[in-house]
Amino acid sequence: MKLPWLIPGALLVLLPPGPAAAAASALDLRTFVGCAVREFTFMARKRGCRGLRVTTDACWGRCETWEKPILEPPYIEFHHRICTYNETRMVTVKLPRCAPDVDPFYTYPVAIRCDCDICSTATTECETY
Repeated sequence: MKLPWLIPGALLVLLPPGPAAAAASALDLRTFVGCAVREFTFMARKRGCRGLRVTTDACWGRCETWEKPILEPPYIEFHHRICTYNETRMVTVKLPRCAPDVDPFYTYPVAIRCDCDICSTATTECETY
């Protein structure tokens, strides 16, 4: 299942409310290395309906990645990890003001747990990896 709203290399994250949220405000996101869940807002759209602003949880982060040349084929050793979904749940919302012949329901994933892992074409567009 491809998730059309996922963007390769996109950086999105939510830290849970409570003490962790206080820590998140002190976290320097410019230097953060790792993968976490973070609140993300997007516009849910479907042809024939008005858009609906949705706030959800998505994966966000910067994961360790490297390449180095080697003398034997394939002449490169690499370690590429991306911040990706480990566990999700699906949520459905009803879009406003849909045409009579249009299904008004829009389903999207909510991140439960995120990890640095190899890119999986089941959940992410991986062409650049």
